[in-house]
Amino acid sequence: MHTIVVTETRPADHAIGTDQALRNVAIIAHVDHGKTTLVDGLLKQSNIFRDPSTAGTLIMDSNDLERERGITILAKNTAINYHGVKINIIDTPGHADFGGEVERVLNMADGCLLIVDAVEGPMPQTRTVLARALERGLRPIVVINKIDRPAARIDEVIERITDLFLELATEPEQLEFPVLYTIARDGRAGRTADVAALAPDLRPLLDTILEIVPPPDVDPAGPAQLLIASLDYDNHRGRIAIGKIQRGRISVGDVLLHLSADGTQARQKITALAIFDGLGRREVERAEAGEIVALAGFTEAKIGATLTDPEQPEPLATIEIEEPTLRLTFGVNTSPFSGREGQYSTSRQLGERLDRELERNLSLRVAPTEQADVFSVSGRGELHLSILIETMRREGFELQVSRPEVITREVDGETQEPIEHLVVDTTEPFVGVVTDLVGGRRARLLDMVNDGRGNVRLEFAIPTRGLIGLRNAFLTATKGNGVLASRLIGYEPWQGAIASTRSGALVATETGVALGHGLANAQERGSTFVEPQTPVYEGMIVGQHPRQGDLPVNVCRAKKLTNMRASTKDIGVQLTPSIQLSLEQALDFLADDELLEVTPAGWRLRKRLLSADDRAKARKRAQQAGA
Repeated sequence: MHTIVVTETRPADHAIGTDQALRNVAIIAHVDHGKTTLVDGLLKQSNIFRDPSTAGTLIMDSNDLERERGITILAKNTAINYHGVKINIIDTPGHADFGGEVERVLNMADGCLLIVDAVEGPMPQTRTVLARALERGLRPIVVINKIDRPAARIDEVIERITDLFLELATEPEQLEFPVLYTIARDGRAGRTADVAALAPDLRPLLDTILEIVPPPDVDPAGPAQLLIASLDYDNHRGRIAIGKIQRGRISVGDVLLHLSADGTQARQKITALAIFDGLGRREVERAEAGEIVALAGFTEAKIGATLTDPEQPEPLATIEIEEPTLRLTFGVNTSPFSGREGQYSTSRQLGERLDRELERNLSLRVAPTEQADVFSVSGRGELHLSILIETMRREGFELQVSRPEVITREVDGETQEPIEHLVVDTTEPFVGVVTDLVGGRRARLLDMVNDGRGNVRLEFAIPTRGLIGLRNAFLTATKGNGVLASRLIGYEPWQGAIASTRSGALVATETGVALGHGLANAQERGSTFVEPQTPVYEGMIVGQHPRQGDLPVNVCRAKKLTNMRASTKDIGVQLTPSIQLSLEQALDFLADDELLEVTPAGWRLRKRLLSADDRAKARKRAQQAGA
């Protein structure tokens, strides 16, 4: 492993000033294009680790969910030193559902690295985050990653990136972007696309950062001013506010005014101040304009608020976040198994937890409903909401959630719904299957490009509600030979009804424990979701069958014992392994009259009305109302 970072020794009581010795860089990309892997390489090739070979991978993805799923969910800060210059690096999420994380941290950067896969090229999230970066005047550096892949099409990717810049650039200077080529996995970079000519380390990339990204454009002599872009929490110091000092100097003991977006004000004293140093933070007595800092003392700190000199209270522009597109409900668990597996299960605990989430998750919206123990929660997409559900489940919460539904708008008396730009990469044999699949979800074909090597890129405009459950159906239809991604492009008039593709459900008729004999009978009618010895209750969904509508089954049924045995085949029951749904698959499976029960032990599908008699009465009332 090559060590490329040259550090400088600085006194521990102050931070770098606003001269040429500071750069703030955000790393942005579509998911899986190598953004976090590139940060791994930069950290390993610095002097942060005594033995870089033991550092592992996904160093910045410290969250368990991030490591399990292989994606970045939360934006994070780190810092390295190169030739006496401190480089603050902001690693951002790549999935469109976490665009709010990107939007709130870009204001801390002065330049950005746009990472693009040499095979996939610019994807929807590439366009979204690049537009945000260029709007803020960030100086871009394009990095073509994974150039060693056999299917790499570098010339075509560069052409598409150039077209993207021509469309999105707000200043002529932004069109003069440098292009570097990397193999982030190996920690190599270069200025040409020849793999053999790449440097053995990432030095060319760091040299380009120092050359292209300007020092922070700030006012070091004015009164203190900082926009809070992120929050953290310390068990001893409480809430930690993170942001870039836009003006002046900040010191421990200073009294600053907290200006919230809603106009409320509060004076408090800075009790601790730290700057980012490697993977951790280093406490300092003061910090200059341009530095990204973490400070304590503001118990009610909020993202988007301004910390400013009380004598000159001038707020900075607030962080603009796109509105959510999907909504579902979070409610108190009302199943017969309520309270058995979770630590927090009351409406008060659920409401307080959602309020805490609002403090840092800017893309989320929470509103009360007519039911006191049910909350309406809105987010950017299925993944955004499922990550929140999974996080709360791991924290010990019990809850039940409804099927996601799209958020519409009323414009001049007309109902409008969100429309997404869907990009599908697949192979020629599956083009017809994909077109038929999305066509049934009201998608319109915008473009189709065949690279001549059997790979096809399809672009569609599709209602957001058409994406619900699409990913799983797409992977099944293409047998895993495809990738899809989407981004919100606007609102259009309601596109019409989308036919339901959901198959019927096998619904338990008894409360008890699932037995082999009962499951064997159920598997004659469809596929099951539960294993033998799994506790079930009446109204719980235990499987699916190919026809529409619900089918009652008794999976708790035991084989009656007799003195006679017809044949040796009755000794054991042969069961097909049950289908284990992921959280996203379970959300996709839900119908309007169903809920997903979520506990620390897992999740269960259930009917809203558990009793068969109650469901029959509800159907009768609905038919009478329709008549």
